[in-house]
Amino acid sequence: MTAPGKKLRAAMDKGCIPIPGAFAGLPARSIAAAGFPACYVSGAATSVLAGVPDVGLLSLEHFCRMIREVADASGLPVLADADTGFGEAEMVRRTVIEYARAGAAGLHIEDQEFPKRCGHLDGKRLVPEDHMCEKVQWAAGAKPDGFVLCARTDARGVDGFDAAVNRARAYVRAGADMIFPEGLTSESEFARFAEAMGRGSAEQRSGGAGAPLRHPVTPYLLANMTEFGKTPSIPLQRFAEMGYSAVIYPVTLLRVAMGAVTRALAGLKRDGSADAFLPEMQSRQDLYGLIGYTPGTPWEFPAGER
Repeated sequence: MTAPGKKLRAAMDKGCIPIPGAFAGLPARSIAAAGFPACYVSGAATSVLAGVPDVGLLSLEHFCRMIREVADASGLPVLADADTGFGEAEMVRRTVIEYARAGAAGLHIEDQEFPKRCGHLDGKRLVPEDHMCEKVQWAAGAKPDGFVLCARTDARGVDGFDAAVNRARAYVRAGADMIFPEGLTSESEFARFAEAMGRGSAEQRSGGAGAPLRHPVTPYLLANMTEFGKTPSIPLQRFAEMGYSAVIYPVTLLRVAMGAVTRALAGLKRDGSADAFLPEMQSRQDLYGLIGYTPGTPWEFPAGER
């Protein structure tokens, strides 16, 4: 069986891929059924689903349970948020090992101080660059073959764009396979960042006029298309043209689902009946079809899934 990380790398090597966030096993199956190549497990979605804010309150074990559920239900490679790594260097090493055991194809850790904040909120604080590099080095030493180690930098919103580029370059030298620049504020910034990391236009990648110096290892690049944040909506195709490897949609499905839940509860309280929104529901037949279940027949994972 091909390792999840190798599957994720193979998909990104073919072009920029969309990775929707799965907040449970059932939406993970929906993501797979819709034909997406990978799932994302968001720290924000995992936290709010448990009824707590995204400030690092949940345990490593809690995250691993979610990763296992999403990986098993979808059969897809899973890229997972690991916040600040659940601790210092030794704990970051354990995080990589436990995420891989849970079925993750890769993870990202960020350079914020604990308690962290959502990447699109103000007031973030960064750990020193050498501190984050130590975490990346320990993570790189622990990852199994093919596992994708992504380093996220929140420096754009704290120390500016150039600081984000400089930190990203340091994290690549420390062993990161992928870089996640969080909180960029325009399409132009995403393009400039990709160019600085050696993943710009074809002319820049070949060393044409004005091209940046290439890194010894050119990293994969991850972009975040979260709603209601500091980053404008940019189409997947444009990210592909700029040289990005993947785009996550971390809380999109949860927001859609909770919007529907809120409207349904209001209608139920108002009318005392669910009849008005029956047409908006997934039918029993469609639900059973999604999970591959026939009543009265023993159920097992379909062929090719874990």
